[in-house]
Amino acid sequence: MTLLVHDVTLTYPDGDGRLTALDAVTLDAPAGTLTAVMGPSGSGKSSLLAVAATLVTPDAGRVVVAGRDTARLSAAEKSALRREEIGIVFQQPNLLASLTAAEQLQVMAHLSGRPAARLRRRALELLDAVGLADKAGKRPHQLSGGQRQRVNIARALMNEPSVLLVDEPTSALDHERGAAVLDLLVNLTRERSTATVLVTHDHAHLDRMDRTATMADGRLTQSPEPAAAR
Repeated sequence: MTLLVHDVTLTYPDGDGRLTALDAVTLDAPAGTLTAVMGPSGSGKSSLLAVAATLVTPDAGRVVVAGRDTARLSAAEKSALRREEIGIVFQQPNLLASLTAAEQLQVMAHLSGRPAARLRRRALELLDAVGLADKAGKRPHQLSGGQRQRVNIARALMNEPSVLLVDEPTSALDHERGAAVLDLLVNLTRERSTATVLVTHDHAHLDRMDRTATMADGRLTQSPEPAAAR
């Protein structure tokens, strides 16, 4: 198991009381599989990703990433774990306007201390993997929405994470470009053996998923078998 969220409860202050965002949630995501998390807005999907990414510490429960129980890690160790093991694909690419596609990836890995030439090669390899080998020198305004999202995905893979957390990657794309991005994520998950968790509202692509899970009012129900088998 590459990612395990076990019996996690997360609450936030809400006036005189507390709002429960995650209520005893358990999710497992093995390496090389893609799990879709469905549910209405406000159901807790974003909170689940934040906890899985170790960006938010839950009130109770365990988060295990690549065999490491994150509750036992210091803030610095969690930061290193995110950098080395977790890739995050945000809903909006948020690319830096002044940087080329290749530079977007290189700046993400700069803290790793690897030689600049090696980082450049890695960036170009990933851009090729997402079908943008000829766009390495282009800046965000020179790319389409689908191309920017592909750069976003490649950037998340720059440090070879074992866990990939993806938040609504197709929400700003038309159906054709959205399907292409989903196909890309499925292929990369298989090829790189990542444990990919994808938050989505789009039911049209569930046949591409290995597993599905549904969130409602902070509770999660995970399908016991792959989506394709049902």
